[in-house]
Amino acid sequence: MNFFIKKFITLIMTLFLVSVGAFLAFQIIPGDVVTSILGTEATPEREEQLREELGLNDPPVVRYFSWAGGVLRGDLGRSYQYSKNMNEMMPVAELIGDKLPVTLWLAGLAMVLIVMVSIPLGVLWAKSGNRFLDAALGVVTQATMAVPSFFLGILVTFLFGVVLKWFAPGSYVSYRQDFGGFLGYLVFPALSIALPKIAMTARFLRNSMLTEMKADYVRTAYSKGCSRQRVMYGHVLRNAMMPVVTFLGMIIAEIVAGSIVVEQVFGLPGIGRLLISSINNRDFPVVEILILYITFVVIFVYFLVDILYRVIDPRISER
Repeated sequence: MNFFIKKFITLIMTLFLVSVGAFLAFQIIPGDVVTSILGTEATPEREEQLREELGLNDPPVVRYFSWAGGVLRGDLGRSYQYSKNMNEMMPVAELIGDKLPVTLWLAGLAMVLIVMVSIPLGVLWAKSGNRFLDAALGVVTQATMAVPSFFLGILVTFLFGVVLKWFAPGSYVSYRQDFGGFLGYLVFPALSIALPKIAMTARFLRNSMLTEMKADYVRTAYSKGCSRQRVMYGHVLRNAMMPVVTFLGMIIAEIVAGSIVVEQVFGLPGIGRLLISSINNRDFPVVEILILYITFVVIFVYFLVDILYRVIDPRISER
């Protein structure tokens, strides 16, 4: 129980510190939000009216606690740049709620591909005594890891979109209109995300298994008459998965937080693309919430990794 309490307190304190840092950072960045919203032709009276409406005339401490209190109540504020109509700013919660499913489904598909391919590939690679296969997989994984994400996205678009015509590049379909078409389109950006991560995970698992195969307990298991399959899957793989779980946690946190490059290449209206556009447009309420979201995702994923560690190896003591 102490383990969960300590992790929960860490999560809350980290979110608090990040929220303070993000809020204060946007108070000292040069530029005027009101001018960004109204333009340079607005009258001084209209500018002052908008400052009052947005609470910009209040002291920073008052603004922070007003904003933080709203976040705790579920009121994430209103976007400075996005609007429902000419007179009403769009709520940040509504704006993010429309983009978040795109990123989450993209991350989910990518993780399915990563786990389904990398773990069997890593096990096969570690078990193989074939020098040619070992060298071939080494070259392929090294090359895949070396390709930049944006270029890999372009290659996937060219191969599957232009040459094979399995999908039409740029023809994104909203999940609200056609969920099947939405998932079908996401397969290809998910593949662009997954390929380098598959190579990394497979190589990491292979190296971890080779290290475990040299351990004393493996020789002991064989001396007791255990079969190769039982040793590999019952002992070696389980212990080798410990560092791989941490690595997969890093991958999950990265892609759930928003795959900015891939979303840009494939024209996906996800969290990553929203973050870039909000930074460019100085839409600080949206950027602040997205920073909190990314922070929460990273902390929560590592919290789950710690729990999974204890499931895989109950001998791990509470930290």
